[in-house]
Amino acid sequence: MERALIVLDDGDSESALLREAGELAAGVDAELLLLALLSTEDVESDLETLEAIANVEHTEYSEDTVRKSAARAADSLVEEVFDDLEVSHRSVVTVSDEDRAEAILETASEYDCDHVFISGRKRSPTGKVVFGDTTQDVLLNFDGRVTVELT
Repeated sequence: MERALIVLDDGDSESALLREAGELAAGVDAELLLLALLSTEDVESDLETLEAIANVEHTEYSEDTVRKSAARAADSLVEEVFDDLEVSHRSVVTVSDEDRAEAILETASEYDCDHVFISGRKRSPTGKVVFGDTTQDVLLNFDGRVTVELT
């Protein structure tokens, strides 16, 4: 493994999956990319909130501000989770309204990742065989290893 991508999903298991990905990356001296995947709706919602602040502060915010904020949030999570680990990492923010799996696959390809870490949804023991659409699409279409954390 030279470069791995972890999809940050705001889930409860995010820290556990990030820790696992970080330990593996540190163990093989690989770079870890943290993907914050935002929709246009997410960005617009954040910009609406920022507009209210901008009116009070007499300043301006843009989509770039939202992207930087998402990257800072990912970096903060890394500091929390990797307090005792030396992991080469960077945050990647993608804004996409296309299929989430397609956006994940495109980002992994763009950054030449050879491993993807992704959270799956909690399911019954039998249902664990059938993943959600995004997870299943990534598993079937990524040309590399995929680690799925079932929550």
